[in-house]
Amino acid sequence: MSLTDDGTDSGTDTDIGTRADSGTGAAEQPVRGRPRSEAVERAIIEGTLKLLEEGVPLAEISIERIARTAGVGKATIYRRWSGKEELFVDVLRATEPEDPELLPGTSMRDDLIMLLESMRQRGLANRSSAILHNAHTQMKSSPKIWAAYHAAVIAPRRRMGVDVLRRGQENGELRADLDVELVNDIVVGPMLVRSVLRPDAELPENLPERIVDTLLAGLRPVSSPAP
Repeated sequence: MSLTDDGTDSGTDTDIGTRADSGTGAAEQPVRGRPRSEAVERAIIEGTLKLLEEGVPLAEISIERIARTAGVGKATIYRRWSGKEELFVDVLRATEPEDPELLPGTSMRDDLIMLLESMRQRGLANRSSAILHNAHTQMKSSPKIWAAYHAAVIAPRRRMGVDVLRRGQENGELRADLDVELVNDIVVGPMLVRSVLRPDAELPENLPERIVDTLLAGLRPVSSPAP
């Protein structure tokens, strides 16, 4: 592989050692969207992680440096990500435990417990992974990266929690006079405190259930029986 004068790659998405895509030889258009090769995307993410493992600060990791480490051209990266902020978000998501795609839906309590369990797992991962911990710490000092992470990861997680609480109000599991935005902060607050502000605090398996049951004891409608 070689780079042209403007820094783009002279090849296609197959610049990681083997030809991952076969075609008719027609010129490839730099259209952003879903990656055509998972192997290429994996090489780029692993290349970024390698730089983080070597202690390179996020501020010093450029697309060009990632491209060299991953063995691809800059254009190959830009076909997948608009910039390093968007790429870093996917790198962090690749190292974090996956968010639940589907909630049990059996009750507001069960859904809230699953959401808090996901937070607990992320807290444990952040403690056990020096790379993840350092990346999160540095990310908060970069407004662009933090904004991208917030929009792609934190905001959807928050919407999911608020939606669960709204359904709880509709189903009579939660008092109708409560501000669900505020209640969501109250629900996730204890887990955030233990995960972020108190890194020495325990994160036992039953913590999500204890938090939810303690809070719901005072938030349920008076006539609603305990589970």
